Amino acid sequence: MTVIAFETASRPAPAPVRGAVSDPCTTCTVRQLSLCAGLDGESQGRLKAINQTAVLEPHRLLFQEGDAADYVYTVTSGQVSLSMSLPDGRRQITEFLGPGDFIGLGLDSDTASHSLTAETLTEVHACRFPRRAFAGLMEETPALGRRVLNFASRRIAAAREQQLMLGRKTAVERVASFLLQAARRSVARGGAASPLTLAMTRGEIADHLGLTLETVSRGFSRLRQLGVIRLDGADRVTLNDLDRLAELAGCD
Repeated sequence: MTVIAFETASRPAPAPVRGAVSDPCTTCTVRQLSLCAGLDGESQGRLKAINQTAVLEPHRLLFQEGDAADYVYTVTSGQVSLSMSLPDGRRQITEFLGPGDFIGLGLDSDTASHSLTAETLTEVHACRFPRRAFAGLMEETPALGRRVLNFASRRIAAAREQQLMLGRKTAVERVASFLLQAARRSVARGGAASPLTLAMTRGEIADHLGLTLETVSRGFSRLRQLGVIRLDGADRVTLNDLDRLAELAGCD
């Protein structure tokens, strides 16, 4: 297995963090959440054979919209944002991904290029697979194909929820929905629903929720005033009342 530094898109970025382990599979803590889950020993070995690993610093691009989709990725630790550029130059963050998540579904089928931009929000450990070799392995390994289909189904559900949120919910409902989703993701990955440590800035949350930075800040303040959350710093939020948070998110 080769330990590499990912090539970046055109924007300058810091050098990748050094010191990736030679066999990260032996210490991976998200195998049951990632592509490897449900694969037998032989299939895992074949997937491992085409894997390249790296550790990347925060705010580094994995790829940009339009880049050739030569690789797909699995995040093993850290946080990544997926975004697209709007015609007027604004950015829409479509998703925040974390440990166990698969990156490589947002492709332009006609050109085999990325239709989204992926950027690290924190230090990220990831596995990288050559797309063509990975596609061939999927054809030969039904269990791997089912895992990718499972990831795709979940992403479609998340996209529908995002569409509903952007189209129908108020600013406070959007902020409440965002925190509720973050709590659910934390629990799904074996963590606690609260407190939450948010890897993204308020501006990045605004780009995800289709709001301004000021509106997002007011939304957090309103939830704090209602006693639903406690702000323990810029990146740490304690959820005092999950039931009330769900009501305010429009999930009652």
